[in-house]
Amino acid sequence: MFTSKKWYSKCTMRQKYETDLTDEQWDVIAPLFSNMRKYKWDKRELVNAVLYLVKTGCHWRNLPHDFPPVFTVHSFYRRARLNGLWDKILQHLVKLTRQKAGLSEEPTQALIDSQSVKTTGAVEQKGFDVGKKRVKRQIVTEDIGCLLYVLIHKANQHDTKMGYWVACLSTFAYPTLQKICGDDGYRCSFVYEAYKYFGLRVEISKKLKGCGWQVLAKRWIVERTFSWLNYSRRLSKDYELTAAFCGSVKWIV
Repeated sequence: MFTSKKWYSKCTMRQKYETDLTDEQWDVIAPLFSNMRKYKWDKRELVNAVLYLVKTGCHWRNLPHDFPPVFTVHSFYRRARLNGLWDKILQHLVKLTRQKAGLSEEPTQALIDSQSVKTTGAVEQKGFDVGKKRVKRQIVTEDIGCLLYVLIHKANQHDTKMGYWVACLSTFAYPTLQKICGDDGYRCSFVYEAYKYFGLRVEISKKLKGCGWQVLAKRWIVERTFSWLNYSRRLSKDYELTAAFCGSVKWIV
């Protein structure tokens, strides 16, 4: 049986993984874990185990044995999800990133987009998109690409309908939002409802006819965020059984 200090001392002797937090990265988020229950294992190692799982895409039961026990890691991940800790970490990192970029901590402009993702047979929510069983990710980013919110839903639910809910959750988490930019999938009812209920002005980016492929102003930012998500194997395909678990995995990236 290891105490926290003994366990951390033991862990520092293991081979370092590419996904491990550096001392500087851990110092940034460590204060946010102060209100969590006390674990026998070091919280930094628990976070490292979760980061390894998200990046490599391995099964929970296939976590390397030099991490804390898999049931302990899963319990830690689940408790952090239920008490909103991953959300708090995300919001904290968004503020720090914007500070370093010379912007105000609270974003006022956002971008919204959706992505259809392949699923496994065990996924709770799935619908048909272009004849394939999939789920959709609705994400909202601020104007430099930091993820603000994500919503997972069936792929056959339209963007105008589900965009309303992700806009609702985004404005609740970031009350300073005033404007949101989307593509043609968010026209009509979304434009009306976003302004009526949340005071959000909606700007629709339309493709220029007769010009072929080209990068649209602002739209490339949210597309880049999708590419960042897909760098992690756990997110390249939806393996999670429930939408709640899938959504919380996005925060960890």
